[in-house]
Amino acid sequence: MTDDTIEIAMLGSLSEVAQADWDACACPEAADGGGPDDPFTTWRFLRALEESGSVGTGSGWQPRYLTARQNGQLIACAPMYAKSHSQGEYIFDHNWAHAYERAGGRYYPKLQIAVPFTPATGRRFLTRPGFEETGMAALVQGAVELTANNSLSSLHVTFCTPAEAEAGEALGLMRRVTQQYHWENDSYADFDGFLASLSSRKRKMIRKERERANGFGGEIVLLTGDQIAPWHWDWFWRFYQDTGARKWGTPYLTRRFFDIAHETLRNDMLLVLALRDGVPVAGALNFIGRQALFGRYWGCLEDHPCLHFELCYYRAMDFAMAQGMARVEAGAQGEHKLARGYLPVPIQSLHWMREPGFAEAVANYLVAERRAVEEDIEVLTAYGPFRKTSVEEQE
Repeated sequence: MTDDTIEIAMLGSLSEVAQADWDACACPEAADGGGPDDPFTTWRFLRALEESGSVGTGSGWQPRYLTARQNGQLIACAPMYAKSHSQGEYIFDHNWAHAYERAGGRYYPKLQIAVPFTPATGRRFLTRPGFEETGMAALVQGAVELTANNSLSSLHVTFCTPAEAEAGEALGLMRRVTQQYHWENDSYADFDGFLASLSSRKRKMIRKERERANGFGGEIVLLTGDQIAPWHWDWFWRFYQDTGARKWGTPYLTRRFFDIAHETLRNDMLLVLALRDGVPVAGALNFIGRQALFGRYWGCLEDHPCLHFELCYYRAMDFAMAQGMARVEAGAQGEHKLARGYLPVPIQSLHWMREPGFAEAVANYLVAERRAVEEDIEVLTAYGPFRKTSVEEQE
């Protein structure tokens, strides 16, 4: 006789969950020995954030991992954090926080189901195969009850899948739609095949950009797995610090994260380096999924024309085509990606507000925002670089 009761727990460290149990929910497809669909929700990635001090005390991201067990078996889990700010989320709610506090409320702390500092779509309600509906419903109910019972302002689930957004909305959460730029691999044989799909003007622009970038005076190398050496991270850390200081102040990741990642994640990573006289002068870090390449970080110590486009976009596309991947997700923001074949796509998130009046105001805002985002996507897509007709002038 079995007990159908589901036990919900909130844990302060992934060390309290066996790696095999977490990954049986996060990446069951990797049981065949291959890589995960989403490297960011694996035990090893989330544990690297925690062990390196990138999350935890002083970071504003306090781990509160959510688990659901039935008959002692982990059937579902979620990377959840107590947040004391809204940094590192990329689907931002600063305006909501300001409005809530102007009305006399305390917006922080809040609960966030997300992968810290990672604007990449993936499953957020991680369920063991066979427990998809039951597991997600249990996690949603548990997260909402934890938010309410602890008198927290809100619960947020960012960069979830479209299927999760639909299911979460049916379970009473509010759905938000924002946008991001992705490159879709339309079964291109190679980069020339991609270029053939573009208008003549855009095709010439990209060829000129690649020529300028590759003429920077050195070589560009793509490294993954054991091709990546520990010393590479000394240089990439300098790139990462420089970009972080210019964009958002203090970088989110600690130096130790890259050391741990080298030990546990290097098969999940693609490092693109520009070398001049054998010395790295710029680099881009990507994470490898089964169907997608996820661009994450870029930095440089020397400025060279178009090198950013080459390392972050074009080399990523080359790799994705060579590996038969369906798309490249190049991170948050950046309308400059549009001219380079990265088109806008809708991005999903879910939200729950404890105060009914505030929840109603947010719900009304989300309806208007969703309509505006849909219009933006339609307009921006029309301005994309792809050919509009089947007949084009000769180059």
